[in-house]
Amino acid sequence: MVDIYRVHVRGHLDDRWSDWLEGMAVQRRDDGTTVLVGPVVDQAALHGVIARIRDLGLPLLAVDRVAEPHTHTEREVGCADAIRTPEGRH
Repeated sequence: MVDIYRVHVRGHLDDRWSDWLEGMAVQRRDDGTTVLVGPVVDQAALHGVIARIRDLGLPLLAVDRVAEPHTHTEREVGCADAIRTPEGRH
């Protein structure tokens, strides 16, 4: 079962880090933070992403499960709906 996760870190990551972070989409924000969004196959993979963030020295701000696979198609994962906060903001 693959879930979609949103990982929020302090600092800006370049797009090139996406592959190293299990293919998660890199979204830089104006407030100096980065949000990583993408599918994570299991808890071991999630812990791997978190460990890599630690290895980069980036402060971890939040980790949220955004969606279960039956609620979004693979095409929708990259769309804005998959990265909205509960309040509906990006």
